[in-house]
Amino acid sequence: MPATTVLVAKLAAGVLADRLLGEARRFHPLVGFGRWARAVEDWTRRRVGAGRGAGMLAWALTVLPWVALALALRATHPLAHWAVDIALLYFALGGRSLAEHAEAIAAPLAAGDLDRARERVGWIVSRDTTALDAAGVARAGTESVLENGNDAVFGALFWFLVAGGAGALLFRLANTLDAMWGYRTPRYLAFGWAAARLDDVLNAVPARLTALTYAVLGRTRRALACWRRQAPAWDSPNAGPVMAAGAGALGVALGGAAVYHGRLEKRPPLGEGPAPDAGSIRAAVTLVRRGIGLWLALAALAALAQWTAGGLHA
Repeated sequence: MPATTVLVAKLAAGVLADRLLGEARRFHPLVGFGRWARAVEDWTRRRVGAGRGAGMLAWALTVLPWVALALALRATHPLAHWAVDIALLYFALGGRSLAEHAEAIAAPLAAGDLDRARERVGWIVSRDTTALDAAGVARAGTESVLENGNDAVFGALFWFLVAGGAGALLFRLANTLDAMWGYRTPRYLAFGWAAARLDDVLNAVPARLTALTYAVLGRTRRALACWRRQAPAWDSPNAGPVMAAGAGALGVALGGAAVYHGRLEKRPPLGEGPAPDAGSIRAAVTLVRRGIGLWLALAALAALAQWTAGGLHA
């Protein structure tokens, strides 16, 4: 079987597993990884320090042993790569979980239960949600779905296509460390520098492919215009294109001021159109799901093209 066909079969199996099973309810691997990361951080700060070099060392000690283990497991048997790659892609994907978290916000918001909607959006965003109005909750929820469409779905798919299960694992663990250490706070400004920069590097291509996916499947002209005009104003080189294109694709106005860690941040605008509502959160989920279908279809077409070319040259 051609290598591309094998890769696409694994890709489809991993996506299907995520869709059917979702995230593990108990003993989730990322919970264990979070404990491991905290232990490595504590050890590094005590023994090495809290500067950029120490943060780079901590990143390597936290992530690379697991990637090496994944590669070693693939080599244990001629067929082991099937099980290992599919399991790692399933682990790295969070498509169903993202949809479930989004609906847990959209449902009470649509029903007028603002307190419940605030509580649930607070589970998936780092901004202060206690004083958000309905539009603010919808804005936070929609932005989170669009950004995590890259972090929890398309980034993992991209790195799986590039480097198999180990690539998807590397991306997901690096992204998790960025969420833990990549803050511009006194504690992490230096120590978390490596985690933030390495996540930027790993996300550079998939973020733009995610933005393009949103644009193709939504209001294309508006999405591309918002991407071009609004993304450069964002501090994050990758979140900017993803959320600007996504907001434009949905035809809603996102961005604007938000409170993070007790400080008001005046963020640039995203997208064009009316203020978001519960329907905007659901529309963002639909956009991500359609994007997954598009990526699977394109991967299948690439495999078919390779298979056909191989037959013609046989």
